[in-house]
Amino acid sequence: MSGPVLHIDPEKIRDNAREICRRLPGIDVVGVAKVTCAHPAVARALVEGGTPGLGDSRLLNLRMLRRQNLGVPLWLLRSPDPAWAAEVVDTADVSLVAELDAVRALEAAAAGRRRLHRIILMIDLGDLREGIMPHELEGFLAELGCLRRIELAGLGTNLTCFGGVVPTAENLGELVSLARRAEDAVGHGLLVSGGNSSTLDLAFAGGLPPGITGLRIGESILLGVSTVTRRPHPGLHTDAFMLEAPVVECRVKPSLPRGLIAQDAFGHVPVFTDRGPRLSAICAVGRQDVVPEGLTPLDPGIVVVGASSDHLLLDVQDAEPHPRVGDRLCFLPSYGAVLTASTSPYVEKVLGTSITATEAAPEI
Repeated sequence: MSGPVLHIDPEKIRDNAREICRRLPGIDVVGVAKVTCAHPAVARALVEGGTPGLGDSRLLNLRMLRRQNLGVPLWLLRSPDPAWAAEVVDTADVSLVAELDAVRALEAAAAGRRRLHRIILMIDLGDLREGIMPHELEGFLAELGCLRRIELAGLGTNLTCFGGVVPTAENLGELVSLARRAEDAVGHGLLVSGGNSSTLDLAFAGGLPPGITGLRIGESILLGVSTVTRRPHPGLHTDAFMLEAPVVECRVKPSLPRGLIAQDAFGHVPVFTDRGPRLSAICAVGRQDVVPEGLTPLDPGIVVVGASSDHLLLDVQDAEPHPRVGDRLCFLPSYGAVLTASTSPYVEKVLGTSITATEAAPEI
């Protein structure tokens, strides 16, 4: 381990999945592993924790999940490009859709393979990410009625991810009402997929409207936090992931740059506070590997100052003891930090954590 390492604890992920599924009786939880690029151990932990399905937005990841033979349906969590239709039908059991052109392409691909393909029709309830508008439902259903190889399995929505819209009894109640209308039109019951991890706050508070029968949960299982408040959900582990990186420089430096200030490497004009000379450290990890703003140091007295492509700059003046070159510092990563670290080929992924972070970490 010469460079940065992302430690992954599958047991804590399994525990979190099991606890969330226990607290959501009657709800089908699709476990979402896309933040870890469908890491095999993470996917297995989700299934062992009780999620009756797995979802990902990328076909490359779904192909890896398919090879694992985990025995649960695989969901494509992004409306497919029509050009992907044949691979989608071969790889995914369920697709989230919002465009008729994509559905028609899936119909043709499924017909060529003499099989059915199941879809979840996504409804935009205000977050402005994917989904048809509610008034388009009847027309969309009429078009689906002409297809023979596509089965409408349910209606779904996505909230909070883009527009920050919080799930409520009102907007999810609207989804249930739309699903009832769709059931009347198609003549069979439908799954009502009421969003993602952001819906858990409402569900745990007992406010989930009757009729919601499914959720797609990733971040709250993996990181143990609410995606509405970013505070821990009681009873869940918040340290299933830990980033570790080596110190490659440590010396006293001014806290204010000297010279004419222009843009940094990423087009931003940095702003600094003059705190006088400070003991500063650099870790061998940067924006190409991780979102530095999403790192919480586990050692008291260490502050993340910023990062370039390959260097993480820290103020370690108040750390006891002071770190030295060659030491490895540990951080709790946010969702964005786990995402980038999982994607970076320069970050080694290791199963199991070297320390227990829950007691040492500051409250999220």
